[in-house]
Amino acid sequence: MEKTRQQELTRWLKQQSVLSRRWLNISRLLGLISGLLIVAQAWLLARILNHMIMENIPREALLLPFIVLVLIFVLRAWVVWLRERVGFHAGQHIRYEIRRQVLDRLHDAGPAWIQGKPAGSWATLILEQIDDMHDYYARYLPQMALAVCVPLLIVAIIFPSNWVAALILLCTAPLIPLFMAMVGMGAADANRRNFLALGRLSGHFLDRLRGMETLRIFGRGEAETENIRLASQDFRQRTMEVLRLAFLSSGVLEFFTSLSIALVAVYFGFSYLGALDFGHYGTAVTLSAGFLALILAPEFFQPLRDLGTFYHAKAQAVGAADSLKIFLETPLAHPERGEVTLNAKEPVSVEATDFSILSPEGNVLAGPLNFTLSAGQRVVLVGISGSGKSSLLNALSGFMAYTGSLRINKTELRDLDPEAWHKQLSWVGQNPQLPAPTLRENVLLARPDAREDELQSVLDRAWVSEFLPLLPQGVDTVVGDQAAGLSVGQAQRIAVARALLNPCQLLLLDEPAASLDAHSEQRVMQALNAASLQQTTLMVTHQLEGITDWDQIWVMENGHIVEQGDYATLSAAQGPFATLLANRQEDI
Repeated sequence: MEKTRQQELTRWLKQQSVLSRRWLNISRLLGLISGLLIVAQAWLLARILNHMIMENIPREALLLPFIVLVLIFVLRAWVVWLRERVGFHAGQHIRYEIRRQVLDRLHDAGPAWIQGKPAGSWATLILEQIDDMHDYYARYLPQMALAVCVPLLIVAIIFPSNWVAALILLCTAPLIPLFMAMVGMGAADANRRNFLALGRLSGHFLDRLRGMETLRIFGRGEAETENIRLASQDFRQRTMEVLRLAFLSSGVLEFFTSLSIALVAVYFGFSYLGALDFGHYGTAVTLSAGFLALILAPEFFQPLRDLGTFYHAKAQAVGAADSLKIFLETPLAHPERGEVTLNAKEPVSVEATDFSILSPEGNVLAGPLNFTLSAGQRVVLVGISGSGKSSLLNALSGFMAYTGSLRINKTELRDLDPEAWHKQLSWVGQNPQLPAPTLRENVLLARPDAREDELQSVLDRAWVSEFLPLLPQGVDTVVGDQAAGLSVGQAQRIAVARALLNPCQLLLLDEPAASLDAHSEQRVMQALNAASLQQTTLMVTHQLEGITDWDQIWVMENGHIVEQGDYATLSAAQGPFATLLANRQEDI
């Protein structure tokens, strides 16, 4: 990673700290209080030892200073604990806000953008990468201020009693962050490569896991297992590279810390022997001054050591921020949002004029389109894969930006309130998504308050009741993750029941019978054909059987509607639809 890019990402990370500025300031304040308590306990301990050794003061006379010293130890421990709690809260709050920004961005980008990357990659971005920023905000960022304030405070305490000891500490301290920075520059780049490898591994593993049955059927099980092993090996090597740099950083820190403390100890040793006679302002060097300097010398470097310990957190955060910043700042063509609400009981009509659909990046996916979908009309949209059919459904759902005009009941779609518009839609896709734990909860997803008789009605209409007695707990059966406990046909019927339960004015169907067995296809299409008579319906399909009684058939090619008409007219016209029909019959 280039140095300028690292600096840019570091600035971005610091900008996010304003999300929890108050808690970070409290953490810094508690760290400074802890530093003051360190100085107080060192001064008291040095005085007690000087009184006992040099002045032979009885132990009983030192009882009060000793009690105060113990209280300071306890108070400092409590301050350190409180600072950890405050720092954790700061990191937690910032992670929550950044994760909310990412989820809002995904919501704005819409399904088309999300489906462009594997689910494992999104999981890495939303979970691991954001979580790996925690220590940067909870520990590293507050420690940056303390690494300056606390050492200066300690030097200010040591300097009046012995300027040589203070000077030794001041001269060696800058070497630590200098060498730490040199090592850390490579650590940030290593972490970035590590996150890229983790994202690839997550997506690769999840996709292969979902397609394991297909891979085994085609004899690719062992080959894909080897690919996963190689990806895991690559991730292991990158992780060890990060750890190697972290240990190297720790070694540099400990070397200079030990060297500085040793120099201070040697200086005072020779001073007590009379070999050195400078640094104590012309007076005799006292045991108290030596104890104070030697006790505070490790504490002088402790904030720098803590900063070094947390420095890998910065490198980790910079690596995680790379793809996060790109994702959050990539210009997207957002669907415009309005505030107009349509009458929920009025049938929906759609009119498009010079209507072009834009991808999240702003590229034209389909169009210009000109069509009219009348209220209550049933239209089938056909065409080869990639012709723009699903993009049209996404645009009608309000998930994609567009140019030109798309009017819903004579109101521009971009002027409608998205949430109110979505309540007038119902949708069934080719891959049923059942996120809730039980069958009942999945059907009631859009209407949790539906009555039991309404639930039973849609279960009957969608032919879910046909296989319901076979399930161990009936409608309350746990369907499992990704509907693992159901066949594809059963899951699709549940999705159809969910759509039927949600009263709508526009029903959108995206290849609802794709990948179904003949029996399930018959049941699903029977339910949807009956449901399509109750509102305006637009169905995308590659299966041209059973659409003879639909009102209109639209044929799409290369993002344009090239043919419109009823089944009888188009099949006799020797146009694009007739060609699709002939190819379909040959396939059969």
